[in-house]
Amino acid sequence: MSRKGVKLLVDSLTRSSKHFNKSEVECLVNLFDTLVAKARSDFAGVGFNRVVFRDTLHSAFGMTDDVALDRVFSIFDRDNDGCITVVEWVEGLEVLLRGTLDEKIKYCFQVYDLNGDGYISREEMFQMLKNSLLIQSADEEPDEGIKDLVEIALKKMDHDHDGKLSFTDFEKAVRDENLLLEAFGPCLPDIKSSMSFEQKIFRANS
Repeated sequence: MSRKGVKLLVDSLTRSSKHFNKSEVECLVNLFDTLVAKARSDFAGVGFNRVVFRDTLHSAFGMTDDVALDRVFSIFDRDNDGCITVVEWVEGLEVLLRGTLDEKIKYCFQVYDLNGDGYISREEMFQMLKNSLLIQSADEEPDEGIKDLVEIALKKMDHDHDGKLSFTDFEKAVRDENLLLEAFGPCLPDIKSSMSFEQKIFRANS
């Protein structure tokens, strides 16, 4: 992209950005270009694929859960074409790094709603918890412990008692107790890795 093209892109992204200033958007665009180069033109220079995305989130934020990373990719990849564009990259990172509680509630709910039907079912809770909990137990049946956790979560969060969590259930539970935001496994960077990512990326280009 020409220098003028990059400037127009940065200006446009800065205008639509809720949480990043112009120099920060510029840094994220530079990082995006580096990642696209790494992706070896699978998408002719317009974006990068799932593998590069997962590697980046793993190295930047220590995110390792494959199921969660696949869901995060799907949330970033709004048009569902398997390619993260620069707009999707900047808008996705806004929520990941600087999102409001509202934005993060919506994001975490989408991660946990594995089949996208608008509910977090018992099966989805079980799958997310099983993936995120490294169960090193002598128990014959570690699955039983996870099933118990699912029932505890439902008891606490399922306000309309229909055996699954709607967005309204999830939102109410998290507003009452913010720690429940990542109840079914980590899907946001922790504060330490967010800060070190920001320092590294924003300072490196300032």
